[in-house]
Amino acid sequence: MHKEAKAPLHVAIIMDGNGRWAQARGQPRAAGHQAGATALRRVIEAAPSLGITMLSVYAFSIDNWRRPRREVDALMALLRHYLQNEVSRLAKSGIRFRAIGRRDRLPAGLAELIVEAERVTSSGAMLDLRLAIDYSGRDAILDAINAAAGAPLTRTEISRQLARASGGMDIDLLIRTSGEQRLSDFMLWEAASAELCFTYTLWPDFGRADLEQALSAFRSRERRFGSHMSGAEARSHRRPCSKPLAIQTGGVPR
Repeated sequence: MHKEAKAPLHVAIIMDGNGRWAQARGQPRAAGHQAGATALRRVIEAAPSLGITMLSVYAFSIDNWRRPRREVDALMALLRHYLQNEVSRLAKSGIRFRAIGRRDRLPAGLAELIVEAERVTSSGAMLDLRLAIDYSGRDAILDAINAAAGAPLTRTEISRQLARASGGMDIDLLIRTSGEQRLSDFMLWEAASAELCFTYTLWPDFGRADLEQALSAFRSRERRFGSHMSGAEARSHRRPCSKPLAIQTGGVPR
């Protein structure tokens, strides 16, 4: 295991590209989401051995409710299947599961499955897995401000309220797949000082090797949090976290 594993390491992932992956193969978008769930399992299994202690993944944003009803229903069915079939595997692997985001708008029975999954995996110490469902970073900040009403509104207090609500900590490395380069309202406060990795790999194709490459680049960077950086350090800081885009015709960037 990497020596960095002794210190907490929080990696967040915006899992993007399921639909394009399916489209490129002439398959329905639901097939892409199913392949994305398999990719998530690969990453979860790899994370502890790579020194990751907390993994936060963006599964469903508040804006995703705008998608076609059929796709939303498929995503919710996939979430239900995951909670019913993967929780025992997580518990046996020492992985603690928690969901962040709203639960009151989820289909009947899902909130109860989340509570049960959190209970069954509560003693996990190998990895803290957080699934963002019906989540908004801006709403999370507003909720923290409201929860802090009457207390001095300092950065420390807002961070404390956010951590209390989600059990999280500041992000060290944030990865987004599929070539998009934006945060899309994901953990905005916690990502303030995060190193960013944008990769053209579509999420269903993402695996251990991709995660290793992103972590290798992250660990090569000198994190000064605003302080001065020498020329040599600045050059090492530019190391990319993924392979450059291969120019293709008639295909999907990989």
